[in-house]
Amino acid sequence: MAILLVSAGIGAGRSPAPALPLTGLPPGPVGAAALRDLALRVDATGHDPHAVELTVDGSAVTGRVDGDTAVYHPEGLPDGEHTFTAEIPADGPLGWLRDGPAATATFTVDTTAPRLEVTPPEAASSYRDPVTVRGRAPGAAHVSIGATTVTPAADGSFETELPHHPSGSEVVAVDSAGNATSRALAAGIDLPRMRAVHVTAYAWSDDGMRESVLNMARQGRIDTVQLDIKDEDGVVGYDSQVPLARSTGAATPIYRARDALRQLHEMGVQVVGRIVAFRDPTLAGWAWHNGRPDWVVQSPAGQPYSSHYGAIAFTNFAHPEVRAYNIALAVEAGELGFDGIMYDYVRRPDGSLSSMRFPGLTGPATEAVAGFLGQAREPVRAAGAHLSAAVYGIAASRPDQIAQDIPLIARQVDFVAPMIYPSHWNTGEYGVADPNNQPYDIVAAALRDFRTATLGTNAKVIPWLQDFSLGAAYGDAQVRAQIDATYRTGIDSFFLWNPAVSYHEGALDPK
Repeated sequence: MAILLVSAGIGAGRSPAPALPLTGLPPGPVGAAALRDLALRVDATGHDPHAVELTVDGSAVTGRVDGDTAVYHPEGLPDGEHTFTAEIPADGPLGWLRDGPAATATFTVDTTAPRLEVTPPEAASSYRDPVTVRGRAPGAAHVSIGATTVTPAADGSFETELPHHPSGSEVVAVDSAGNATSRALAAGIDLPRMRAVHVTAYAWSDDGMRESVLNMARQGRIDTVQLDIKDEDGVVGYDSQVPLARSTGAATPIYRARDALRQLHEMGVQVVGRIVAFRDPTLAGWAWHNGRPDWVVQSPAGQPYSSHYGAIAFTNFAHPEVRAYNIALAVEAGELGFDGIMYDYVRRPDGSLSSMRFPGLTGPATEAVAGFLGQAREPVRAAGAHLSAAVYGIAASRPDQIAQDIPLIARQVDFVAPMIYPSHWNTGEYGVADPNNQPYDIVAAALRDFRTATLGTNAKVIPWLQDFSLGAAYGDAQVRAQIDATYRTGIDSFFLWNPAVSYHEGALDPK
C-alpha cells in the first residue's frame, strides 16, 4: 500500500507545512472493486484527529476517526482525476506565518470495464481436443481463460490455443484498474454417432463374450461399447485407485481398463463407462457398519431404507462424500481414457417419498439429483470425457416419481439416455394399446416426449433400447423396429441393453 507524505501548497512568505502521512491509495487507477473498499487514512499522531479537514476536488467531505487516524471512504466518485487533501489548520500566534500539517494526493478513478467480444470456438468431437479461443478486448491489460492468460494486441485482439477443449469456462478481460468483463465460453462438442451395446465387467473378462462384441465392431454393426465401471452391486470392475473404492473393497480387478480401452480405441470404437451411482450396496453396507449412517437412504425410523433392491442398497445422493466418491470414479475413468461417463441410478429409490429419508437434503429431491450432475459436469469434462445420465422412460412426464426432472438434468449433461424399453410401459401409454408388442410405436412416442422435454438445452437424446425378452419374445425384428423408430425421430444414436450381453446382430446394419 502506498504511503504518501505530500505537503500542502505554500503561500508567499509562509513556512512550509509539515507533511501528514497518507496511506490507502493503491498504485495506478482505482477500479470499481478498489473504489468500494477504498479507505484513505491520514495519520494525525501528535495532533487532534478530529481537527483534520478533508476535501475532495476542493469540496469538504466527512470522514471518521479511528484512534489517531482520520479515515475517509470515497463514495460515488465519477471516473476521472480527483484530488484529495487533508489539513490541520494552523493556530496560535504564528498561524499567519505558516500552514498547518497537510497532505495532498491526486488519483484517477476508472470504473468502466473493458469491452469483450469472443468468437465462438469451432466445436470439437471430444473434450480432449485442443481449441483456439479468439476475440477482442479493447482496453484490457490481459485476458484469461481458466489458468491460461494472454495479453491482447494494441487493437485489443487476442488469440490463444488451449490444450484441451474447455468446459464451463469463462473468458475474463481485466483492465489496469482491475475492472473485469466476463463472457461464457460456449464451446460445446459435436457428439459422434453412437451405436452401442451394454457390456458388463464380467462379460468383458470372458473370452467368448468379449469376442462376440468385438466381432460386431469389426463388422461395423456397432461403433461404441458401453463398459461398466461400477455396477449395480457397487463393484468397480477394475483396479481403481480411488481410495474409497479400495477401502470398501469395491475395487475388483475383473478386467484391465487400460488394455480394454487400448484394444477398442485401436479398432476405432468409442467407450462409454457406466457408473451406477446411488444404488450401491457395497458402499451403503460399508458406510452403515462403519459409523456413517447418513451416507445411506433411511426409513423414517432411522433404519436403512429397505426395498426390492436389498436391505441396504441405496446411498444418499444428498451426502457430499457419496457424491465425491462417484465423481472421483468418473474423473479417474476419464483420465484413463474412457470417452464418456454415463451415470445410471442417478435417482432416488422408487417408492413413496414419505417412506424414505435423505439426511442433509434441503429442497426437492429432483433438484438435488440434477445438482449432483451439475457438480460432476466440469470435473468429468476436464478429465476429457463427455457426461450423460440414464433416466427412466416415465421421467419425461412424471419427474417426481424417482426424482428425475428431465429439463433440469438436460442442462447438466451432454446427452440424456432414456430407458424406453417397450416391456416397461403400461397398456395404453402414449395411446399405444400394447407397448411390448408395438415396439416401434412406443419408442417413437416416448422419444418425441423426451425431445420436447430437452428443448432449450444443449443436451441430445440417445435412448436405451430393449434387446431382451420380457413378456414378449424379442428377436431381430423387434429390436430393428426400435432402431427404425429412433432414426425416424431424427436421432442417429442408441444403446442396446441385454443383461446377459447377448445381442441380435441381425438387427444391426453392418458397414
